[in-house]
Amino acid sequence: MKKVLKWAVLFLMLAGCILAVFAYNWIRQYQALADEEPAVSLSPALADLTYCTMRGVPLKMDLYFPENINAPWQVLVYVHGGSFTGGDKRTGSGTIDIPAMAERGYAVAAINYRLMPDNPFPAEIEDAKCAIRFLRAHSGAYELKTEKMGIWGGSAGGHLASLVGLTNDDPAFSAGEYPEQSSKVDAVVEMFGPTDLTASFNWLQRLLLQRAFGTDNPTSTALAQASPIRYITNQAPPFLIFHGEQDDAVPLEQAQVFHQKLIETGVNSTLVIVKNANHNFKPTGGAIEPTRHEISTSMADFFDLWLK
Repeated sequence: MKKVLKWAVLFLMLAGCILAVFAYNWIRQYQALADEEPAVSLSPALADLTYCTMRGVPLKMDLYFPENINAPWQVLVYVHGGSFTGGDKRTGSGTIDIPAMAERGYAVAAINYRLMPDNPFPAEIEDAKCAIRFLRAHSGAYELKTEKMGIWGGSAGGHLASLVGLTNDDPAFSAGEYPEQSSKVDAVVEMFGPTDLTASFNWLQRLLLQRAFGTDNPTSTALAQASPIRYITNQAPPFLIFHGEQDDAVPLEQAQVFHQKLIETGVNSTLVIVKNANHNFKPTGGAIEPTRHEISTSMADFFDLWLK
């Protein structure tokens, strides 16, 4: 009997190890998909400017200026992704749009922000709003037009860009420097970001929520407070939303439900479902449609419409 128990224990231990390795490999594959970046080389005009200091942490931004268009320039803010816990201002699928926006005549501020779980929500949105106030406070020094500003981001950056736009000048998220300036944005491009963290997710997606927010419980107050969909009002700025029809990291339904609520609330919103696109617009099953160049062009047209 003891021998049987011994072998049973060994079998369970071995099975547990195999399952752990299997789960780890799946998580790595999922993370690679979620964080996959395009091959793009960036050379900011001004690098690593400290735009705010939050709880002793100096926060950095890069500034990109149009090369053949005279100042002053209107300004856009780019927010990187990274599953809430990683990433950098020179990474993420949205970096491919920075040169395209500069060619259209926009200055672009790509920002870093404090990452989870070391910096719990709402640290990230506080940082992004402080960056916007910094740009307005220093518009003269950098020759920027900041009366109207736009923001875009992908994945977790799309989530954050949405939150910034939907909580315009909300004092609850206005911690930090330059309180005399507005953190309002006037147009938002949201790309394949989660918009309702209390919705149904698969176990891998829930694991990422657990790692970032400390919970994956859909009834959690923390997840509700961090969900852009909860902040939609008829005062929201216009939205342009892109989401891949084959997205394995963030369900397409997140964009569809978000877009529908924006429309029902009276907000100008356009949803573009990118065919054959997985997360980060990774081609899956064929070439993506619209193309990546066409996506950038649509973004620039959208910002032109609402900011110029």
